[in-house]
Amino acid sequence: MAVQAGSADDTRAVAKKDKQDAGQMSQRQLMFRRFKQSKLAVFGLIVLFLMYLMAAFSSFLAPYDYDAIDSSSSYKAPTKVVWAGGPAVCGEVQTLDEVNLEWKYANDCTKTYPIQFFNRSYPYKLFGLIPTNIHLFGVPQQPADANAVPTEGQARPAKLYLLGGDKEGRDVFSRMLQGSRVSLTVGLVGVIFATVLGSILGTASGYFGGAIDNVMQRVIELIGSIPTIPLWAALAAALPGNISVVRRYFFITLILSLIAWTGLARQVRGKVLSYRTADYTSAARAAGGSHMRVILTHMVPNAMSHIIVVAALAVPATILAETTLSFLGFGMQAPAVSWGTLLQDAQSIAVVTRYPWLLLPGVAVVLALVCYQFLGDGLRDAADPYG
Repeated sequence: MAVQAGSADDTRAVAKKDKQDAGQMSQRQLMFRRFKQSKLAVFGLIVLFLMYLMAAFSSFLAPYDYDAIDSSSSYKAPTKVVWAGGPAVCGEVQTLDEVNLEWKYANDCTKTYPIQFFNRSYPYKLFGLIPTNIHLFGVPQQPADANAVPTEGQARPAKLYLLGGDKEGRDVFSRMLQGSRVSLTVGLVGVIFATVLGSILGTASGYFGGAIDNVMQRVIELIGSIPTIPLWAALAAALPGNISVVRRYFFITLILSLIAWTGLARQVRGKVLSYRTADYTSAARAAGGSHMRVILTHMVPNAMSHIIVVAALAVPATILAETTLSFLGFGMQAPAVSWGTLLQDAQSIAVVTRYPWLLLPGVAVVLALVCYQFLGDGLRDAADPYG
């Protein structure tokens, strides 16, 4: 009994100390501590940070050019990595499958090729500025032509395809890294546009009320009643087919933002309606504060935590929308690459059952969406540290 009493006293002492520490913390410190207590949110933040870091260094991490065609590696299975005094890949022998009339590749581990770190391969510009040809890893180019189609039973130069190859023999791993640049950033850029627009219109609607509020809410209801996928598909299909990749990326971002701002605007309006009747708002008006000053000093800062949470939860929806548009052929077009365009190769069940690695871009989409959901839940709890 004495031991149990001591344990209870220790627990109460720790709880009391935590309350005392909390009383000395600012709201920002309390929010940060509350966020750290959510293990899933921290996990999601770490994974997303690594994914965006890989997207930023995609050319450095990719062993091959994402658009380099190798007809002798069509639907090549993921490369087998072995240990031969260090990481290495086995040689390959190409044979003809007389049933399906296609080439098959068998590992020939009697001859191995070492995987070299900081390997020199195709040239690129790091961050679009620094010209270099150094990559994190890869198999040094053999003297023979790697793109030559060998005869049946003949050994062919080894290539390192970590996640296999697609129909054109392009490295799926390199293409997934390149596609992450579009799929991950289009969500952020689109949500930034939607957040700014929704915050401004939602705040104005809740603060001024009256006719302005009625007009804005009817417009929001009209836009919200339109089916999103058909609208996005129609707008994306209206884009000229000969525009540059950068312009198409910009217009796709704007298209995804057309609907995303309405939900945030309505939620911000609800917050501002409660702030408009608060004592500090009345005091600011009585002191001669302008509408702009009251909005920027009191309305927006008080709603900022809610805006951040809603924006974090809106990013995965935007990523999914871009993936859907590109998968249906209305989003990014070749030569641009996104996770949605990569999934176009997995539309046939016959192809997926024989080459399941073509579904790996979908796994990346699911991982990003789940991590954003974890992050959004953690931010939602941290936004109310007194709850």
